[in-house]
Amino acid sequence: MKALLFSGLLLSVALIGNAAPPQPGTGPSFKGPTGLQLYSLRGQFTKSVPEAIALTKSYGLTEVETAGTYNLPPAKLRELLLAAGLNPISGHFPYNRWRDDLPKVIAEAQALGLKYAGVAWIDHKAPFKESDARTAAALFNQVGAECAKHGIQFFYHCHGYEFQPYQDKTLMDLLMAETDPKKVAYEMDTTWVFFPGQDPAAWLRKYPGRWQLMHLKDLKKGVARGALTGSTDPNNDVALGQGQLNWPEILKAAQETGVKHYFIEDEAAVAPEQIRETLKYLEQVRF
Repeated sequence: MKALLFSGLLLSVALIGNAAPPQPGTGPSFKGPTGLQLYSLRGQFTKSVPEAIALTKSYGLTEVETAGTYNLPPAKLRELLLAAGLNPISGHFPYNRWRDDLPKVIAEAQALGLKYAGVAWIDHKAPFKESDARTAAALFNQVGAECAKHGIQFFYHCHGYEFQPYQDKTLMDLLMAETDPKKVAYEMDTTWVFFPGQDPAAWLRKYPGRWQLMHLKDLKKGVARGALTGSTDPNNDVALGQGQLNWPEILKAAQETGVKHYFIEDEAAVAPEQIRETLKYLEQVRF
């Protein structure tokens, strides 16, 4: 009997020893998957794509979101990313290209091997108006239907200006109401919900299942909220846990309401260092 117990103990130790280590940016509470929006390293990519890819790889992440190809053919960028163990899951393309050059955008998304392809800014003259929202929603339904034919999920990434009051709600609610859930998903940029004075966790719970992607971004303490411009100093981005956002509440709501992929986006000049701090925070945050 003692021999059997000892053998069982050895087996348990071996299994623990062989268990796969947790992915960077995940921990006991937050399960990810955590990736990186490559726009965070736009300065590095502009100077040297190979060096920027090497830096991205050094974080230990395996999923990335693109925002341009830095003068490379999309298939070539995909090749370089895959060679470094980086899988392009999602990508951003300009609004006017979705409107005016849809077949080519879809072809580029396919060449990159994207599962999700979307847009992060609706062309408009401030302030954002009901007519802008309705025009965008109609376009999103159209391009979402075309993307679906090619196995790609179209999405819209919110940017803050959509929270203009509309009737007893906001124009963000109008976008949700006017877009077909089967054709149009949403990516929540946490700062671009928080900065205009909204609660990211509340919006996740308000529209469960609609927010399939998320940008993990924190806002420096002391920065005033309430502006509906969709713009603030990029250096107001700080590592997660060092700013104003309630991350345990947001991440808990995200996991409960169906967010499928999380991408760190840090637009600050010191992003390369802050990304590492963000990963450490995600590994230890509890909720």
